Amino acid sequence: MTAAETGERPAPLGLKAQLVRFVAIGAVAAGVDLGVYAGLLALGVWAPLAKAVSFILGTTTAYLLNRRFTFASSSGGAGKFLGFVLLYGSTFAVNVGVASLVLYVMGAPSVDPGVLAGFLSWFVAQACATTINFVVMRTVIFRD
Repeated sequence: MTAAETGERPAPLGLKAQLVRFVAIGAVAAGVDLGVYAGLLALGVWAPLAKAVSFILGTTTAYLLNRRFTFASSSGGAGKFLGFVLLYGSTFAVNVGVASLVLYVMGAPSVDPGVLAGFLSWFVAQACATTINFVVMRTVIFRD
């Protein structure tokens, strides 16, 4: 019988397996984030608002997939959901702030910053948020 058939949780994955899955899922979530961000910028949406919306959609995708496939947690639970809200609230601020800072440093406008500046600001912000998310998910939210 498998763990699913007996109702038992599967054994947690090791660090290497978690990192591989986290990166693969991160690529999917990053595609959601970048696609929404680029689409909203193309529509003329103010860059910080576009980044906020894209971040929320991308990180929600990442959380749901990582909970299921990376950290083998079948239940969200109120504590895990609160941890998710706190983590993503924090990384939301980091993500939008870093993206805005990169645009500022590059001298790019916050409305229609251009493809290169828009992508670079998204990439740097995403790298910061992804690092924070993995460490906190692994060591705090899904540590069981």
